[in-house]
Amino acid sequence: MKRAKTSKAWMKEHVNDHFVKLARKNGYRSRAAYKLLEIIERNHILKPGMTVVDLGAAPGSWSQIASHKVGSSGKVVALDILAMQPLSGVNFIQSDFREAHAIQELKKHLADTPLDLVISDMSPNISGIVISDQARSMYLAELALAFAMEQLNYGGNFLVKVFQGRDFDQFLLEMRKGFRNVLVRKPEASRDRSNELYLLGLEKR
Repeated sequence: MKRAKTSKAWMKEHVNDHFVKLARKNGYRSRAAYKLLEIIERNHILKPGMTVVDLGAAPGSWSQIASHKVGSSGKVVALDILAMQPLSGVNFIQSDFREAHAIQELKKHLADTPLDLVISDMSPNISGIVISDQARSMYLAELALAFAMEQLNYGGNFLVKVFQGRDFDQFLLEMRKGFRNVLVRKPEASRDRSNELYLLGLEKR
């Protein structure tokens, strides 16, 4: 009974959520669109002609925005373990980013195209065990950072979702080693009760 009440409460909150309503009105696939939109409004990390990789892309709202911003002269490659409905201008790979073959597929799609931006909204399936969830989330962030450091152009940028916890400070330190500037962002569309943050690495060294 408790789980049913919790599910009903979540559904009620979701249906009444301002950003959920806004996403439906403006044709975005999820409320997460407004997290990215706020960040790019402040930091201008998406521009026409750029090549972008979107990790943890499903259901596709970040890819929607990226594709629109880079335009026909740009390129967006998206990856998720879950299926995603096709999007114009987006090359989608359904694969597990933790596996080597996913990285190989990404590299194949990029070919020799210089990579300007990696965006990652990846999150593990939440178990409710805070320490475990935080550790699995940080592992995904670490994989995304390793990919970004290997594939990005010098001067390229990296945006990643992380959860505050015991490994956060160490991860932030690693990002600062790889980028000239690292900014911490908590978009308005991030729910107050969530401990998620976004780290934006600017200008890969």
